[in-house]
Amino acid sequence: MSLLNKLRHVLAEPPPEYVFEFSEAGIAWAHHGKTETSGFEPLEPGVISVNPVRDNVLLPEKFQETVLKLVPVAAHKRRRQAAVILPDYCTRVAVLDFDTFPSDPQEQLSLVRFRVKKSVPFDLEAASVSFHEQPHPSGGKKRDVVVAVVSLEILARYEAPLRQAGLHPGVVTISGLTMLQMQQSQALEVIAKMSGRALSIAVTEGNHLRMFRCVELDSGTPEEVAAVLFPTYAFVEDEWKRKPERLLLCGFGTSGGDAAHVLEMELNTRVEPMRGAHGMPGPYNAGLMGYLQGIGMEVAA
Repeated sequence: MSLLNKLRHVLAEPPPEYVFEFSEAGIAWAHHGKTETSGFEPLEPGVISVNPVRDNVLLPEKFQETVLKLVPVAAHKRRRQAAVILPDYCTRVAVLDFDTFPSDPQEQLSLVRFRVKKSVPFDLEAASVSFHEQPHPSGGKKRDVVVAVVSLEILARYEAPLRQAGLHPGVVTISGLTMLQMQQSQALEVIAKMSGRALSIAVTEGNHLRMFRCVELDSGTPEEVAAVLFPTYAFVEDEWKRKPERLLLCGFGTSGGDAAHVLEMELNTRVEPMRGAHGMPGPYNAGLMGYLQGIGMEVAA
């Protein structure tokens, strides 16, 4: 099982029958069968509470009940394939730079685990660690390695209702990473994604992820978002000696216009809403929409 999709490889394979993106608000889903459909099933408040250091599924019976509404009982006993898209804030994602990166997979994993050990807020020995190697902007032997880490206990609780429904969660990924399938620009850009109180920030260039962070906000006002984005912009300009060409907003809902105006003024940058092949993503389905775009799946709600 891979937490962080090596997307070009995974998305080239036959799509899973079901894709689920979990959030505190509900389950965004898509079904690939005789027909291709998608939708959103809300969850009652308190069923899920996203957090990186404690159990996220607080009412497992309600969670199971909702999943079973979406997955009809199969006539055969064969386990059907499913993809799981986790909330950003229950994981830790980092982009690590290496002067050289070994070719042996076990050496790679050992080195990655050593680098992230002190930066994750939970026991790394009881966590799933996955990584993906990218070329470094400076070229040569340097490498950027995207690393994703999640507590095994948190992961197991998200997967449990799917297994009970006869599904095999063979692909597990993260909303903010699959969202990037909708971003096709070669330019240096920043994406700000709101999901509940969690703000995810991704810096991308040439279809590569250069930086990723996720923080929980107090209020989620445009001014608070600007305060979080400002040091990111300062770091990018200092590190790459140039300014991001634009800021893409995802999941800001009805406040998107207000947020865009404030962020344009505060950051002196061009701000646009994020769009994908299936339309404009919301706060709880950006990962799903990115995943569907990556596998070329056309769906009808």
